[in-house]
Amino acid sequence: MAEAIRWQKSSFSGPDDNQNCIELARVDGMIQLRESDDPRIVVTTSPTNLRAFLLGVKAGEFDHLI
Repeated sequence: MAEAIRWQKSSFSGPDDNQNCIELARVDGMIQLRESDDPRIVVTTSPTNLRAFLLGVKAGEFDHLI
């Protein structure tokens, strides 16, 4: 039997389980992402690509989108 995926959300999401947030999990060496308000849709990426994305977010590269 396959092991259940253990999703992790940011501590910034707060204690309320009804808050919308991004959840992450490591599965077979890859990173899966989903939104808590629609967990059926899952995006899979590599740790390297996620790291590059997060560095870009921190550097403000996507600020023009919001």
